Amino acid sequence: MLDELRLLVNFGLDSQRLLCLLLVGQSELRRRLGLAHHEAFAQRIVMRYHLNGLRREELAPYLRHALARAGCELDLFEPAACQALFQASHGLPRQVSALAHYALVAAALEKARLVSAEHVRRACDELRP
Repeated sequence: MLDELRLLVNFGLDSQRLLCLLLVGQSELRRRLGLAHHEAFAQRIVMRYHLNGLRREELAPYLRHALARAGCELDLFEPAACQALFQASHGLPRQVSALAHYALVAAALEKARLVSAEHVRRACDELRP
């Protein structure tokens, strides 16, 4: 497929390119683009950006923002729960969100007012076989 994309982005009129692509993917895309077989296509990439995980101090604001987007203005995660989330997810937003969701469910089942580190541990057990 990358060979076909290379042909498409190679097509142009004079100095204008007729097609612009935005490629978004996980580390597998970066790995594939690094193969010698795809070197011609990789050379045509103008800009690259790698999104790193959240830093520890960014996790609580990230959770507050996600809760606010869902209509909740309460701070539902204890500091220990935030630390457990960070350790379990390495700050990767998709993993943080999945673990936070399961931790919220665990807390709700117990009718707890706040999500604790124990709820996060249960979420980890649920998501990781």
